[in-house]
Amino acid sequence: MNYTEKGSKLYLFSIVLVAVIGGLLFGYDTAVISGADKGLQAFFMGASDFVYTDTIHGITSSSALIGCIIGSALSGFFASNLGRKNSLFIAGVLFFLSALGSYYPEFLFFDYGVPSYSLLVAFNFYRVLGGIGVGLASAICPMYIAEIAPSNIRGTLVSWNQFAIIFGQLVVYFVNFLILGENSNPVIKAIEGVNQILNPEAAAWTTEIGWRLMFVSEAVPAGVFALLVLFVPETPRYLAMSGKDDKALQVLS
Repeated sequence: MNYTEKGSKLYLFSIVLVAVIGGLLFGYDTAVISGADKGLQAFFMGASDFVYTDTIHGITSSSALIGCIIGSALSGFFASNLGRKNSLFIAGVLFFLSALGSYYPEFLFFDYGVPSYSLLVAFNFYRVLGGIGVGLASAICPMYIAEIAPSNIRGTLVSWNQFAIIFGQLVVYFVNFLILGENSNPVIKAIEGVNQILNPEAAAWTTEIGWRLMFVSEAVPAGVFALLVLFVPETPRYLAMSGKDDKALQVLS
């Protein structure tokens, strides 16, 4: 491909921007918990079948990192056996499912708005799914960009992915801020060793629905990413490795 031509450059940049959305989702997914943290904690503190301690909350808040470990460990296998493009699509689907599941972990099995230990397990499962998406995206997005970009601007284009990660974190902070609006976050304090909500009425909306909306907001960029990935080409390197030299040349031409 002659990247000196305006049309070719536009095509290249559009492909790279699609992959960069994966980096944005990386940042978005890892930072969304920052705004939902207190509402989520207050919600599960209302469970009647177990005590939602600070330790359990810490595990819940960081459960996506478990998925990150799994996703990053599997990223090489996915990229080598399924291709870079298909792996990005899988990451996008995982981000999307995680967003919907974190918003509505009661789906099919539980009563809406009734906290329980089983519901907590379901919620963490969906967060782990998103973490797997993060792990895949962390390795495969820069890999895809590096393999699709010409050597003279490869470093610049790969750096876009890192920028997108930080930008995704910034975006979700603003999204969480807008969702919270004039509503209050729960004020939680340990009294005689037991966590209690000091402003239950003022924080009722955040406890019941606010944290859910913060998580589901990720479904928008995740859905866009998964759809757009369907229209980008596989990388020439992977096609050549798979013995599809003709297709690799088509991408390069």
